[in-house]
Amino acid sequence: MLKLPRKAPVFAEETSSQLVRRARKMHKVLTDTYPDAHCELDFTTPLELLVATILSAQTTDVMVNKVTPTLFAKYPTAQAMAEADREEMEAILKPTGFFRAKTNSVMKLGQVLVDEYDGVVPGKLEELVKLPGTGRKTANVVLGNAFDIPGITVDTHFGRLVRRFGWTEEEDPVKVEHIIGDLFPKKDWTMLSHRLIFHGRRRCHAKKPACGACPIAQWCPSYGAGPTDYESAAKLVKVPAA
Repeated sequence: MLKLPRKAPVFAEETSSQLVRRARKMHKVLTDTYPDAHCELDFTTPLELLVATILSAQTTDVMVNKVTPTLFAKYPTAQAMAEADREEMEAILKPTGFFRAKTNSVMKLGQVLVDEYDGVVPGKLEELVKLPGTGRKTANVVLGNAFDIPGITVDTHFGRLVRRFGWTEEEDPVKVEHIIGDLFPKKDWTMLSHRLIFHGRRRCHAKKPACGACPIAQWCPSYGAGPTDYESAAKLVKVPAA
């Protein structure tokens, strides 16, 4: 049975060390809650993950996963992407939205990789962020999941949850990345990102979080933002599409 508070816990006078302990307790429970947490984009190589992450902007991972098998079969290398027929690639990417801009990014990415990296995706943050369509969020996804280099992915869910949890009030993604990084061992960064994203997609929704069915409610200052009775909250818990 979930241990639920009667009202939202208050952590206004929390010290830095108390915040670290609370954040790590929450992460431990999320680790137990989402043992299958992982990157939900399908990929087999760093190039595939990089492109899939770029394509995930303004759409769902499910949609990207429907499109990428065709894309990668037709354009398996950076060279092939650079030399793609624009209209053919646009037709493949159309379901993801903003397909013209995404096609432009993928083709430019392929060309830069060919020209500067022999067609190979670099494994360093400072090089990744210089690539077309690649910011820190995308770079950290690639580093953490394709190169096993710890990184914090501050996407919409992650940023929303760390503010809701009272881990930070910061809005700037780069500042959030560094602040949250200081709360956890570096080895935990990649999986922390996955677990928070899983929690944000499944329970801690933006408009109506499932507070009454939340395993970390007792440590959350935002408890009560959604329904607190279990029956109502449980109906809000989402099971991802297969």
